[in-house]
Amino acid sequence: MNTTDDHPQEYRQARFQAPPGSTELLLIRHGESEPARIGQPFPLVDGHSDPALAPEGREQAERVADRLCVAKIDHIYVTTLCRTAQTAAPLAQRLGLTPTVEPGLREVFLGEWEGGVFRQKMAENGEIAQRLWREGRWDIIPGAESSEGFAARTRAAIERLAAAHRDQTVAVFTHGGVIGAVLAHAAQSRSFAFVGADNGSISHLVIIPDAWIIRRFNDTAHLDPAFSLTPTPLT
Repeated sequence: MNTTDDHPQEYRQARFQAPPGSTELLLIRHGESEPARIGQPFPLVDGHSDPALAPEGREQAERVADRLCVAKIDHIYVTTLCRTAQTAAPLAQRLGLTPTVEPGLREVFLGEWEGGVFRQKMAENGEIAQRLWREGRWDIIPGAESSEGFAARTRAAIERLAAAHRDQTVAVFTHGGVIGAVLAHAAQSRSFAFVGADNGSISHLVIIPDAWIIRRFNDTAHLDPAFSLTPTPLT
């Protein structure tokens, strides 16, 4: 472009655009699930706690659908646990998409603390719970999945989805621990840096061949327009 002293060439700031060949992943944490109750353990699927959504979680699922139904989403994934499928259902219905199950993105296995015990133990804040926070390792819990194994499992699943959906946007309904592990890998951060995504929140990851780019974490504008610092349970 020719320029003159009166009209110098300008370079404006531009919004981010996903590079050609990349995959955009919307990582949506499931809605709030049923409360854990003493003496009433959650049902298990392959050893993992499988509570259904609470009424509040179903409302969060509808708000996720309100937010994302206008987006160009090419595919929806859920995990083997019903709370993700229930959260995805309103959006899938509006978009006319059938979700695919991706077992590799199920929640971290909590060993002896499955069935709802995890919530009780974290509320009691005993020594093991304190060590879990301090050391940033799920396998502090007796019988739990190793942190290295969990990170490798979730990373491999994300790589499969990215390879299958180049130049597409994919909504992945998954779990708080999974979102934390995936974003920690993307940021090359400490393992628990992104733990604590709110129920119904949206995180955004762009996968290109040589990098994972974090575009947002824990976006809850569709749930509460006010900026919130309210803490959220881990799982």
